Amino acid sequence: MARLVMKFGGTSVATIDRIRTVARHVKREVAAGYEVAVVVSAMSGKTNELVGWVREAATLHDAREYDAVVASGEQVTSGLLAITLQNMGISARSWLGWQIPIATDDAHGSARILSIDGTALTDRMAQSEVAVIAGFQGIHLPSGRLTTLGRGGSDTSAVAIAAAIGAERCDIYTDVDGVYTTDPRVVPRARRLDKIAFEEMLEMASLGAKVLQVRSVELAMVHQVRTFVRSSFEDPDAPHMGAAEAAGTLICDEEEIVANQMESQVVTGIAFARDEAQVSIRRVADKPGIAAAVFGPLADAHINVDMIVQNVSADGFTDITFTVPTADFERAKDALAKARGAIGYETLEGEADVVKVSVIGIGMRSHAGVAAEAFKALAAKGINIRAITTSEIKISILIDAAYTELAVRTLHSLYGLDS
Repeated sequence: MARLVMKFGGTSVATIDRIRTVARHVKREVAAGYEVAVVVSAMSGKTNELVGWVREAATLHDAREYDAVVASGEQVTSGLLAITLQNMGISARSWLGWQIPIATDDAHGSARILSIDGTALTDRMAQSEVAVIAGFQGIHLPSGRLTTLGRGGSDTSAVAIAAAIGAERCDIYTDVDGVYTTDPRVVPRARRLDKIAFEEMLEMASLGAKVLQVRSVELAMVHQVRTFVRSSFEDPDAPHMGAAEAAGTLICDEEEIVANQMESQVVTGIAFARDEAQVSIRRVADKPGIAAAVFGPLADAHINVDMIVQNVSADGFTDITFTVPTADFERAKDALAKARGAIGYETLEGEADVVKVSVIGIGMRSHAGVAAEAFKALAAKGINIRAITTSEIKISILIDAAYTELAVRTLHSLYGLDS
């Protein structure tokens, strides 16, 4: 019998009534003949409340105890859903991460999954019992301590479990009905995509799209887990919900996407990230070892660097510009100020009021002039580009935040995504 993993986020399980709706979604798939595992998040707002309690108890706290507290939200939800399913006549039991077990490293608060032994799960699922799994959590086996996977970690839990048990598909139920060409709140004519390649979704997730956690997409791509993003707010009993044409977006291998569609669609989507800050160091010596002197202190401070641009050397000096997360902006400047003697720059400048806009599409591999078209269209709108980075399937530009919506709408129209 085919296996299916269903994941429900916090808004989908925010109240008992919504948990009953989730149970109806599960019942539909059980009736369709699937062996079902369900992964749940904490009820909406609960994790923030738990984190707040921890910080109120102590600003500096034991990360192991932090995990013990914040993982409890998913434990509550999994138990409530199992009870609701049982009340509907469906055999179900709840599972915590350590009971499966989901083995992780000991990076408390942002642990990474090392392995999952799905034997106990599949044995019980084969007996027509729905497994209701608390997402976001695992166990560090050597210490026996509970761990959490970081915010949005339930997506990662679901995909990892789907890979471990050989599920036919992993359905991610959320408050939107799929992945769109861009944020519909910015571009009302944005379209829902029927399919998107793993690589494209990974770029969109990492570049600002908030539908899925980046790590979950990485896992799906590595383990070839077909992932379907769909809405939990549609009527679970509607005829189309169990059909192949159910509304949503399938994230899959690019070979599964029709070849002629790939040829005609150069760009798949436009993503943007408002949480970027620009840092520039002026007149630094252009010599071997300078890049290490600049980025070494940032790495030591655990600050991720994104876009990097170095000007052509003039008179033996150069400028280096890069971006960091806005939350790390002040720390980055502080780290560079402390390392000024080793780096030898003349001035340090920064700007937090910037946005990264990205054009993404696997069709870009075989089409020339995609970047040139973007630059020309933005110039016609008077939008200045601060920095540019490219890869095989994406172009990212850094612009002033005031031009965000204009830039996104311009590029969305330019590449024919409105129609």
